[in-house]
Amino acid sequence: MIFDTHAHYDDEQFDEDRDSLLCSMQEGGVGTIVNAGSDVASWEDVRALTARYPFIYGAAGVHPDDVGELNEENFRRLRAVLQEEKMVAVGEIGLDYYWDNESHEVQKTWFIRQLELARELDMPVIIHSREAAADTLQIMKEHARGLEGVIHCFSYSAEMAREYVKMGFYIGVGGVVTFKNSRKLKEVVEEIPLEYLLLETDCPYLAPVPNRGKRNSSLNLVYVAEQIAGLKQLTYDEVVEQTEKNARRLYNLL
Repeated sequence: MIFDTHAHYDDEQFDEDRDSLLCSMQEGGVGTIVNAGSDVASWEDVRALTARYPFIYGAAGVHPDDVGELNEENFRRLRAVLQEEKMVAVGEIGLDYYWDNESHEVQKTWFIRQLELARELDMPVIIHSREAAADTLQIMKEHARGLEGVIHCFSYSAEMAREYVKMGFYIGVGGVVTFKNSRKLKEVVEEIPLEYLLLETDCPYLAPVPNRGKRNSSLNLVYVAEQIAGLKQLTYDEVVEQTEKNARRLYNLL
């Protein structure tokens, strides 16, 4: 079944129909979801989701846009949250130079601290990188050697994807791969072995064609898997089966 490796069902866009939507996942072919916490306030919501739904697992971290919330007290809280049952990854963490909500130096500091925390807890990482290709790769090479993880919502070149795969990291592929102007991501999918690709939504954002512009959900991963199958000349079932294996391996849900 489909494994959505990166979702945000704690988002307020799901407040009106969250339960009915999530209860439809199994019938829609979605077997497992990892819900990623991206700021301090989200951690409690992620824990609540993992407690309520057997097929949802959690990740916790602070997105680069929100690292101003981090201090030593909250960092201790993060360490404690990550050690709870059904927490499977540190994330999402990384660098974002598109919005520039926080200074680059502050982003780097807390990115490295959270990578070190993942190493301490022996957990995989979920990496966010937007308009920060060179700095992200440099920090990953210096501080993430030996860690496992995924470069979420991958938006860089096939050459850079190969660099991450050499380090043992997975490439997260979502709705963008269905967009007409996504030639770069399509090339990544064509070149990177299926054994290193993961399905993800980043919902409620980045819904694939034919639902582009609407609220996204894990049910839309059918279109992403179909697109990957076409690009790699494989069957839909082969893509779903292998990406689920990849996700279970990454998140230690074997």
